[in-house]
Formats: sequence, C-alpha cells, structure tokens
Amino acid sequence: MRLFRSLTLLMTLAVPTAFADDLYQIEMILVRQNAVPAIVSKAAPEDWAAGAQPISKDSLRTPSLNSEVEKLTASNEYTVLLHKAWQQNLGEEASKIAISDGKEQFGQFPIEGTLNLKLGRFTDVDADFWVNQIDANGMVTASERLKQESHTKNGQLNFLDNGHLGLLIKITSLTAPAPRPVPDEIPD
Repeated sequence: MRLFRSLTLLMTLAVPTAFADDLYQIEMILVRQNAVPAIVSKAAPEDWAAGAQPISKDSLRTPSLNSEVEKLTASNEYTVLLHKAWQQNLGEEASKIAISDGKEQFGQFPIEGTLNLKLGRFTDVDADFWVNQIDANGMVTASERLKQESHTKNGQLNFLDNGHLGLLIKITSLTAPAPRPVPDEIPD
C-alpha cells in the first residue's frame, strides 16, 4: 500500500506538465497571391464566427514580422490583407478564435475568419477566412475563402497555401526556456 501511495505521488508530480496550457504568441499575415486568379466562393455565412472567441484587446501585441510584410508588399506578387499578433494560452484542448478587420456591417466584416489551434507535437491549425466584398447597403456580394488545415512547427514561420489566398503564421512559446547557445568548442 505504501508503494502505491508513493507511486501515485510521483505520478502527480510528473504528469501535470504534459497537460498544462502554456502562453504563446501567435502572429498571422493573410495575403492574396496576385498572380493567381481569385476564386470567388459563395458569400460568407452570417454565423462565420460560430462558437469562436474574439481576440481581446488586452491580448493584442505589436507584430514582429514587419520585414516580411515589407518584402511581400515590395514584390508586387502579394497583397497583404491582414497582419495581426496576439498572445493566448494553448493546450491539448482546441481553442477557436474569431479574427476580423474593417468596418462591421450587419455582423459581417471585409475580412473575417477563425483560427482553431490545438497544441501537440506540432500545433494543429485549422484556418477558415473570408475576404468579402460589401455593397453600399452593407450586404456581402462576393467572397474569397481560405480554408486550410496544417500541422505547424512552433517557433517557425509557416505558409498555408490555398491558391489565391495564403496565410503566414508563426506560433511562439512565451513560457518555454530559450534554447541553449551552441558552444564554440566542444570540450574533450
């Protein structure tokens, strides 16, 4: 019985770290690839954010991928549609975030979508975005859609290619220790 209690205590000390949510910074750049003809899909649904939580103003951060945005803009091959950065907790439970940009009209935005993120060996990303054309009456007349799933490596810039629309995303841990520097010489 004593062995069982000791083993239980040891398990409780070792296991929780695998299931804890950690703080991450997420940065995304939504782009249109100008050389690829736009694929107009059906209009974005009115419930585009179904069940997703909007990014709180407190969690917004200053984007760090500005040099990438400058390169994309200078190339004339891409049009940068949206660039956002924020921090949030990620874990083994999926979290769905609503992201929008532009003036809201009847619950629709010029750019709107969701990111569903789940931490594992890689971070599972399910991106679903619409780029809407809204008429003078506030009605969505046409939409372009990016719907892409990926397993992204944390700490690296990843590109989700969806033909005419693409998403650059970088997910960086804010709680993991920094990697150790490589020594100049390896001691004997």
